[in-house]
Amino acid sequence: MRKPEAFAMLDDGSAVERVILAGGGLTMKLLSWGCVVQDLRLDGHTPPLVLGFPDFKAYMQHSAYFGATVGRFANRICEGRFAIDGVAFQAETNPPGRHMLHGGPNGIGRRNWRFCEVSHERAVLELLDKDGEMGFPGNCRLRATFALPGNGELAIRYEAGTDRPTLVNLAHHSYFNLAGSGDILDHGVQINADRYLPIDDEMIPTGEIAPVEASRFDFRKLRLIRLKNDGGQMIYDHNFCLASARGPLREVARAQANASGVGMSVATTEPGMQFYAGHKINTLVPGLSGEPYRPWAGFCLEPQTWPDSTNHPHFPQAVLRPGEAYVQETRYRFFWR
Repeated sequence: MRKPEAFAMLDDGSAVERVILAGGGLTMKLLSWGCVVQDLRLDGHTPPLVLGFPDFKAYMQHSAYFGATVGRFANRICEGRFAIDGVAFQAETNPPGRHMLHGGPNGIGRRNWRFCEVSHERAVLELLDKDGEMGFPGNCRLRATFALPGNGELAIRYEAGTDRPTLVNLAHHSYFNLAGSGDILDHGVQINADRYLPIDDEMIPTGEIAPVEASRFDFRKLRLIRLKNDGGQMIYDHNFCLASARGPLREVARAQANASGVGMSVATTEPGMQFYAGHKINTLVPGLSGEPYRPWAGFCLEPQTWPDSTNHPHFPQAVLRPGEAYVQETRYRFFWR
């Protein structure tokens, strides 16, 4: 096994480690803290493809889950409340709000994983998410594999097992900017979904499963994120409904930046994908681009189970039981158009 390099030190004295992977036209820097993809570059394209920070302290103070693996339950749970087999649980919520987001304030995207396998093109990390962490039942063993198998592809595989019935819904949370700088409003995006989840003023799904047709959520054909008649808002932070359950790996989305000629495709096994256009981004320190990140500096395409699914029985569910295996595969492929 290749030895990771020391990148930073946490307050408890444990080391945050980093590995650099290269293969198939990509180079990636991966941190043990949060399984964070710190940097990702495409051969022939000098700027980074993702938002990130050169300094670890900035992640602790300014990161909006940049490049992280989030969970134990990605996205939101209304008021942090859920039930499994009639037993009620209370997950920790994220101040200053009253809902749980991305596994709570100390979810797995803000914890230090352990590198257990590292080669030039592949790294495997593990984390034991203990019973009661952030209010979730069961000791949950998590495994994340990041690989650069070729053809400009970043392949991510998440696995989990538990000793008690629990919720498991993991997601990769990179913010992409295929132009390398500026905002992403003139990126083209295509999402292969004919339905999405409307949300209330606190970003919680209402329970409705709405058609995208004749709405600003219709990305079934490639179009710009920017909408001339949208009042300048272009606010997207919604789940797009890909399927009713986890299934085989298939392409679900594409994106491209006309300014750079770089394109990206997304393939996943997951039933949903959160599209976030980054309107809340506003960092105070420089990122990889050398400048602070402003609103719409990057967009996220986060394959996952539908948000707040535990409180909506007609949504795909995220319950994992002892003896079952959670397996998610997501692949981001980068190419020249």
